[in-house]
Amino acid sequence: MIKLSNIVKIKFYNNKLCFCENSNLNLKKNLTVVVSTPRGLEFGMVQELDTKQYIEDDLKNNKLVRIATKKDYQQHLSNIKEEKHALQICKQLSEKNKLNIQILDANFTLDRAQLMFRFISDTRIDFRNLAKDLAYEYHTRIELRQIGIRDKAKEIGGIGQCGRRLCCSSFLNDLNSVSISMAKNQNISLNPNKINGCCGRLLCCLNYEDKMYTTCKKGLPNIGDKYKSENGDGTVVSVNTLKRTIKVDYGKTGVLEEIIN
Repeated sequence: MIKLSNIVKIKFYNNKLCFCENSNLNLKKNLTVVVSTPRGLEFGMVQELDTKQYIEDDLKNNKLVRIATKKDYQQHLSNIKEEKHALQICKQLSEKNKLNIQILDANFTLDRAQLMFRFISDTRIDFRNLAKDLAYEYHTRIELRQIGIRDKAKEIGGIGQCGRRLCCSSFLNDLNSVSISMAKNQNISLNPNKINGCCGRLLCCLNYEDKMYTTCKKGLPNIGDKYKSENGDGTVVSVNTLKRTIKVDYGKTGVLEEIIN
């Protein structure tokens, strides 16, 4: 059984977060480590010890190998330098193959067993020829990954409407889907300036309270519904979901607030 006190949050060079179980390494915050991942060995930094937040799949697929050595650090710096060159090569080869894509970055694993390029495109791309050219150039396993505009915002970061760092770049590891129905469910104005984030997509935070709003709305009438009480017959003109109160227009009696149990 996994002890919560043994779970460590690791941040990689490309800002990706993962969680690992620590059994015998003497770790400290901001200490650099080597992690075995499905991609290969990766260089990361301890961001949080004894974290209560974790992802089960990460604990299964990522293993702490060792505290990073001086040799690991030097290899990491060498990879960063080579990645900048690889990015330029990939851009040149994509133009040669007449691919309409925006290459975002290049990322080697620590052991250089894999070189991954991430890109943005409005359409699906056949990048097989580009992958062959890159494999011939670098003699390692090549991965080309198409990502969305939300992933780009996660990498760049920024400040949200709330005045705090973007959720996607600060703590969200996975970007869950967000729908316009969530905004409607929370009675939020559908003005794009209000419900869209820096990426131009729906705010991730619309997902946070959706279940609570769904629960609180049970038994509440909708605006425009007829409502009958000891004050008479009226029409619902306003609904406060969280307080579970409504305002009813009783005509000559005026608008009165009613509490829904």
